[in-house]
Amino acid sequence: MAHTSKNQAKLLARVRRLKGQIEAIERSLEAEAPCGEVLNLVASVRGAVTGLTAELIEDHIREHVSNPDKDGNAARAQGAAELIEVVRTYLR
Repeated sequence: MAHTSKNQAKLLARVRRLKGQIEAIERSLEAEAPCGEVLNLVASVRGAVTGLTAELIEDHIREHVSNPDKDGNAARAQGAAELIEVVRTYLR
């Protein structure tokens, strides 16, 4: 997928941060940290995964469906822009 290759460094950095967050959860569980602390770490991971998912979906729409900034077909460009906004809102 061209868009993942183009943004590979940025995407890999996000995945590596996620890996670190997962490892923090593991350490907290091993240390028998309070459940509220562990739940906060899990919520952080969930938010990070959701953000990564939203970015990948948006990039996919722009690369394989329609890029609203470049599409000469106004209706298709508007539809793509609306879909991107829905994805952003839904995965917020």
